[in-house]
Amino acid sequence: MPAPLANIPVHLITGFLGSGKSTLIHRLIEQKPADERWAVLVNEFGQVGIDQTMFEERDDLVVKGLPGGCLCCQLAFVMQATLVNLLHRHRPDRLIIEPSGLGHPAGLLEVLRGEAFEGVLALGEMVAVLDPRRLDDPRALEHETFRDQLTLADGVALTMVDLASPEQVARAKAWLAELWPAKRWIVEAPLGRLPLARLLKAEAPASPLAAPDSETHRRLRDAAGGALGSQGVVLEAFAAPLPAPGRPHREAGEALGHATLGWRWHPDDRFELDRLAMVLGELPATLRVKGVFHCDAGWRLYNRAEGAVSLTASAWRRDSRLEVIGTAGSLPDAEALEARLEACRLGAASPA
Repeated sequence: MPAPLANIPVHLITGFLGSGKSTLIHRLIEQKPADERWAVLVNEFGQVGIDQTMFEERDDLVVKGLPGGCLCCQLAFVMQATLVNLLHRHRPDRLIIEPSGLGHPAGLLEVLRGEAFEGVLALGEMVAVLDPRRLDDPRALEHETFRDQLTLADGVALTMVDLASPEQVARAKAWLAELWPAKRWIVEAPLGRLPLARLLKAEAPASPLAAPDSETHRRLRDAAGGALGSQGVVLEAFAAPLPAPGRPHREAGEALGHATLGWRWHPDDRFELDRLAMVLGELPATLRVKGVFHCDAGWRLYNRAEGAVSLTASAWRRDSRLEVIGTAGSLPDAEALEARLEACRLGAASPA
């Protein structure tokens, strides 16, 4: 009989949309001790789920995705069931949880500190990821979740400092220094490079301070309480039936003042990369755009946040996916965008 699970270190990596959470987690994984098995639980606001496709499958790394909601409110109870299954099935030495960029940490902390995980999980410091340029946006400063993620964090990793000016970095550090409770540490993490030793040094129990709650997220959590039975499908979102070739499946959602459009294509559908990049590049710069595509140049991961675009090779082969996220009312017409994407597909009929 396996030994009881006990005191598995848990690292919560929070941060607003496009702040670089996934990149930072990748950099942490690169530092993983060879004799440890890690589990990563990724939550996305989007409906189809892109972030899980960014991680390569390995024997010593288990990555699970929960798209289509917020672990901190709509999916809090689903997350608990998923986490119990994940821990007992894979028995990781360390757990990293990445909530949605729009997720308020209060509900998630309640679950992790609850009776179900008492003695099983050892919750360490909460890390918030911040792009210093975000503080130049008044909408971010006015956003309740953005402020609470940083207020509640024990430490803050400043990402994308290579894209920010020295003045923006200095202003971010000064702004963070005014928050209460005071941050235990604020470090620069260019390209997401946060030393794993920073987390290992802080594996004492996290601050027991009560988490600030959010009225918006509390309403969503209460509303979701009676509908959890219908959300069971989310647990197996990555095992959903494939769309037929040439017939993409489209999803849309809206909550927390933001909206999302997402598509999935059959893996045999291939796209002309140059044309696809042009279509995606013409989307408004304020939108968060991420996707994984089977292209004429192979499988490619497309990621755009705060105007910066990356296009890299991808190990994902299950299907092509696209997610577009923005403030409510800012997304393009779904049918028009789908038609433009269809025109990028190799072998698609030419528009009349």
